Amino acid sequence: MEEVDEQELHVERVAALDLGKAVLEACVRVPHESRPGRRMQEVRGFATTTSALLQMAGWLRRWGVTRVVMESTSDYWKGVYYLLEAEGFECWLVNAREVKNVPGRAKTDKADAVWLAKVVERGMCRAVAGAPQTHP
Repeated sequence: MEEVDEQELHVERVAALDLGKAVLEACVRVPHESRPGRRMQEVRGFATTTSALLQMAGWLRRWGVTRVVMESTSDYWKGVYYLLEAEGFECWLVNAREVKNVPGRAKTDKADAVWLAKVVERGMCRAVAGAPQTHP
């Protein structure tokens, strides 16, 4: 986990996923444990198999993640979304075009996950209207 400096937050403990068919990149961003106003983040890759997704859910739970966000890219989001929803996470599906229009967007899968986490925690996007959304 590395320390990062941040602005006003709307979501304190967030995870963002950059989805692919066989793998995904997950970024968790949480408050720094001993430095108020600072953030920590960790990025990990996971396969999209059920067992790997369950491992990811455990990792998210250990960090106290309250919202998991992913882009509505192809149909890749469905299995991940519904598994995490069943595991008790608040899941958001966001419009990829809307998020891509926010200035500063990164160009790699890993950086994409970090960027999406930052956009969500700062309240710079919203869930897709009419998409399945969970609220614990």
